[in-house]
Amino acid sequence: MIILVRHGETAANRARLALGRADPSLTELGRHQARALADRFAASDIGRVVSSPLQRAVETATAIATALDCSIEVDDRLIEMDYGEWDERSFGDFPAEDLAQWRRDASFAPPGGESLIDVGARVAPLCESLVGGPSVIAVSHVSPIKAAALWAMDADPLLAWRMHLDVASVTRVGAPAGGRPSLLGFNDTSHLV
Repeated sequence: MIILVRHGETAANRARLALGRADPSLTELGRHQARALADRFAASDIGRVVSSPLQRAVETATAIATALDCSIEVDDRLIEMDYGEWDERSFGDFPAEDLAQWRRDASFAPPGGESLIDVGARVAPLCESLVGGPSVIAVSHVSPIKAAALWAMDADPLLAWRMHLDVASVTRVGAPAGGRPSLLGFNDTSHLV
């Protein structure tokens, strides 16, 4: 099983900005969320934590890996979507016609960025390599986690726009031995209560 964890809160998340490859650290609340995630997994027998290279993911992964007494592996395929020129800007600042095209065309990419199809193309091989093995925690970002969920369901990338994923949430993807991948859980934040 792949247990996909979205990193804790950053100031840009709190401000509802597009946050792609910019690399802010967690807020105090984000660090608290990372500790809550660590507490959630502390009693498990999971021995592998993989993380996006971005600081907010590594900080979250570090809290979890410390609780599990294991190290972190960094995998660039877990990095957030590249928003290009739109990074750290409000969605309301983007040209309306570009936003409309982005929501109806999975191959559309923000200027200098990548498309939903691009994200899915790099996440799918990672999922294929992890889903059949021992359970692993993969700390990532909203777009790659949605791409992994859509991969598990063999669904259209545009469905990402109809999915909401909270910071510090847990999504689970699995496959029975020899079976097809499936989405086992999505956007679970019960550990934050």
